[in-house]
Amino acid sequence: MISDQNEPGGSLTRKVPAELSGENYMNEALVLARKGLGRTSPNPAVGCAIVKDGEIVGRGWHKKAGGPHAEIEALKEAGAKAKGATMYVTLEPCCHQGKTGPCTKAIIEAGITKVVVATRDPNQIVCGRGCEELRLAGIEVETGLLEEVAKRLNEAFEKYITTKTPFVVAKAALTLDGKMSAADGSSKWISCEESRRAGHGLRNIYDAIMVGANTLIKDNPLLTCRIEGGRNPIRVVIDSVLKVPLNAKVFNKEARTIVFTTTNAPKKRAAELKRKGVEVVVFSSKKKEVDLRKVMKELGKREIMSVMIEGGPTLLGSAFDAGLVDKVMFFIAPKVLGEGTSIRGNKIKDIKDAIQLDKVETYGIGSDLLVLGYPKK
Repeated sequence: MISDQNEPGGSLTRKVPAELSGENYMNEALVLARKGLGRTSPNPAVGCAIVKDGEIVGRGWHKKAGGPHAEIEALKEAGAKAKGATMYVTLEPCCHQGKTGPCTKAIIEAGITKVVVATRDPNQIVCGRGCEELRLAGIEVETGLLEEVAKRLNEAFEKYITTKTPFVVAKAALTLDGKMSAADGSSKWISCEESRRAGHGLRNIYDAIMVGANTLIKDNPLLTCRIEGGRNPIRVVIDSVLKVPLNAKVFNKEARTIVFTTTNAPKKRAAELKRKGVEVVVFSSKKKEVDLRKVMKELGKREIMSVMIEGGPTLLGSAFDAGLVDKVMFFIAPKVLGEGTSIRGNKIKDIKDAIQLDKVETYGIGSDLLVLGYPKK
């Protein structure tokens, strides 16, 4: 599961057997779509396969915002073979003029006779209109093939486009008894090497990674993606009084860094960070804490579509308390610490109020167990 979602994907030239079912062709489009994960924000990741006489004659995926959409890339590869062909696309084709032209117009002009869509576009500018425009042009349209898979692929886009705030993932490494660190504060390494490699794969697909000041002071991480062909997420730091040292690795120029702080922080320190190329956002606050809801709104304004919280127990607890977490990814190591630090929240006092996960999945990652789920709202 991890490698399937987080690695760049297979080659365009890989062979696909002829005479496949529609589901097989849509799977091919989904493989193509995954190539764009982490690279298309604030747009969705979309893949497209054009089929004629049992052969895939055109493949394409959306590579980056502002660039050609998947359908256009596939039509370009198919050329004249697109006439009379069937198009399999993971998201409803757009029908409006944005940074690029409407895909529906190009599909109609290319002579495509049938379009199979995995899921409708949640963007209200498009939702249902793209399919209707194709039908009015005499093109047969089928929707819903592998819809749940396609929706999962673009779960971050759906949250962002409907709320203008990012999709939030809580990611942590825990022992069997729920500890994030030992009594002395040490936490390297709770998870196994395979889990850590999977974590870098996640950094490759999420727009931003968020940590608190204490994590930076204790571990001094780079917070970059260290897999071949990967890209670095935007580093988001929550530091209410700007206590993180100026020489922290996270303040280098290897990736963009945004620090959220409060009016309790020294203005001089904020100015020094700005001189280092760090973006500093200051919230008015009587308390020495940063309002995470405001943080998410600000990130949304910057077209940051997804955030992975990789911070310590206090930041994770605050995110759960604020009801901000959309997805949980906990790597459980076969270790027991006894004494140590667990996720610190203040909201839940009774077991009946515990956060219940839905659509739970588990995966073996090396010697660890990955538990993935979605908090019930």
